[in-house]
Amino acid sequence: MESQPSGILILCTGNSCRSQMAEGIIRHLAPTGTQVFSAGVEPAGYVHEFAIKVMKEIGRDISSHRSKNVSEVPTKCVDLVLTVCGHAEETCPAYLDEVRRVHWPLSDPAKAEGTEEEIMDVFRNTRNDIEKRSKHLLGIE
Repeated sequence: MESQPSGILILCTGNSCRSQMAEGIIRHLAPTGTQVFSAGVEPAGYVHEFAIKVMKEIGRDISSHRSKNVSEVPTKCVDLVLTVCGHAEETCPAYLDEVRRVHWPLSDPAKAEGTEEEIMDVFRNTRNDIEKRSKHLLGIE
């Protein structure tokens, strides 16, 4: 197993759903002292209300999170970049090439259609997938 990262950046396109949920989950699971950030290459400017709701269901409050640009993250302390969408993987800033990179090809729950409960289920499935992947990444399965 690779050594535990001391700084993790979760990168997405809009930083409104997947990366925000991943930040909340990884921040809770990671060893004390691990710095966890999320950001977008094209920030949406908000955190999706359903992401906030499904995280609250598992006791993780991300309501104070905000959508931010990768340029706002102190990348000098990042030693792992986790991309959670193809666009972020393709457009990850070149200055982050020196760090370990992991890609999780997660579908965007914000594109889900249907009733509110059906959409919430899509968000729950994404949250659960992120939690499973996060435990594997951190070696705590």
